[in-house]
Amino acid sequence: MKKNENEIENDTLGAIGIGAMIVFIALVLVAAVASAVIIQTGEKLQQNAQQTGSDTQREISGKISINTVIIHTDDDYMLLFESSPGSDVIPTNQINWQMTCDDGAYNYLSDDFLGTFDADDHATSTAITEIMPGESYGLVLDAAPAVATDCSAGNLGVNGEVTFWIHVNGGGSTYERLYISDATAGSLVI
Repeated sequence: MKKNENEIENDTLGAIGIGAMIVFIALVLVAAVASAVIIQTGEKLQQNAQQTGSDTQREISGKISINTVIIHTDDDYMLLFESSPGSDVIPTNQINWQMTCDDGAYNYLSDDFLGTFDADDHATSTAITEIMPGESYGLVLDAAPAVATDCSAGNLGVNGEVTFWIHVNGGGSTYERLYISDATAGSLVI
């Protein structure tokens, strides 16, 4: 009769191969997770940049730049302005102005831009309905429409100060302080 000897031999090469395979699979999984995180972060940053660019474009494409403001009469100011660079055509019924001052009492005034005229042809021009890019326009701001609300240079006098805003519906806003150093007609306040 033949005797079979079954002896177990320790094979370490197979154990090393399995360990290497486990490490390789772990590295592939870590790389997949890391690449997914990097791709998601990149997409989020791109979306945020696009949104910021769109918001900035919208605000700049509808904004008014003030060229100068002068005292027109004792009761009003003459505003000379244009649309900001990169602006679209802006309808005058979409633009409003606000004015506040303190002459011992807080005064608040506001109105629209419906009386806008072409600054180059003020004497013969009719009211403008749209502000075109690159063109200069003017508007007379009635600063004393009522006795109780008066931000005029005649009321505030020398060293008076007026806070002035221009708002474009769906666009940007412009802010300026008007300082009265001389209350006579034709004097600059910006």
